[in-house]
Amino acid sequence: MAKIAILGAGMMGTALATPLADRGHDVRLVGTPLDGAVIRALRDAGVHPKLGTPLPAGVTPHDVSELPGVAADADVLALGVSSAGVPWACEALRPLARRGRPIAMITKGLVVDGERVVPLPDVVERALPADVRGDVWPVAVAGPCIAGELARRAPTVVVLTGRHQPTLDRLRGLLETEYYVPLSSLDVEGVEVCAALKNAYAMGVALPAGMHEARGGAAGSVAMHNLESAVFAQAVLEMSRVAVAIGGRAETALGLPGAGDLDVTCNGGRTGRFGRLLGLGIGRDEAVRRMEGATLECLEILAVLRRAVPTLEASGRLSPGALPLLSHLMEVALDDRPVALPISRFGAA
Repeated sequence: MAKIAILGAGMMGTALATPLADRGHDVRLVGTPLDGAVIRALRDAGVHPKLGTPLPAGVTPHDVSELPGVAADADVLALGVSSAGVPWACEALRPLARRGRPIAMITKGLVVDGERVVPLPDVVERALPADVRGDVWPVAVAGPCIAGELARRAPTVVVLTGRHQPTLDRLRGLLETEYYVPLSSLDVEGVEVCAALKNAYAMGVALPAGMHEARGGAAGSVAMHNLESAVFAQAVLEMSRVAVAIGGRAETALGLPGAGDLDVTCNGGRTGRFGRLLGLGIGRDEAVRRMEGATLECLEILAVLRRAVPTLEASGRLSPGALPLLSHLMEVALDDRPVALPISRFGAA
């Protein structure tokens, strides 16, 4: 049995506690400063207010003030905050880092650092104290996994990615259950590009549903599924191009981190709801308002890629015009431009 401290009591951080608890581990779920109400609900009723599922036996909720004590003897630290919370989380985890103590993270995203696009595991590794850096390899979890399904033990296969195979193997052994099957990959760049970009592209795949509805159509077997599929295929192609541009493998976009995660995000995520609203033609601000405060990581990753793409093109790592769909999604979501999917440029090199 391992002792595992999860920092972040959001939906996915809490859901990750389920397979860990089912493996018999001692799981400490620590809220961030924004999770006070969630921790109180878990302590009072034992049910996560958004997931609607009870905490499994073996999981204890803790306030952020308890983090140093809770994590002091932990065998593994897990990071369950949003990408916007990573800088704070790095500071919180920095004094807790120890040699031989893995850091697992369900947070997805990319950071632009000068001329480089850096995946989040490398960002977290750089934030570690100098005396443990090089002995702790952060591992990210990617692939098709909706928090509500994981908390209810619905089967899935995910991918653990990092730069140290023994650490990946160790975490696979701690996590695997009959319903939660982790694979491993050393392609950090490829996996993390897909994990981040799938949010933006899922928004794009959902645009035709809103377009169909705006024209008076109803959901059914005849709608704009042809266009949805074309956008989906273009999304996978463009993810592969971005992965290669920052040093990853193109084929990673064809597997669980790319096509797999994109599909589940289209079917079950808030990003798809946001894309449908944009497809209705109501404008970005109204679409954001109707999402009622939901975190829209698609907007964050589109802003990051807007800064990164010109640098990748200038260096020759990405051909100009290679991302027509992504470029239009930036215009729609960041500039509030009307939807006009550039299908005549799909598939172009």
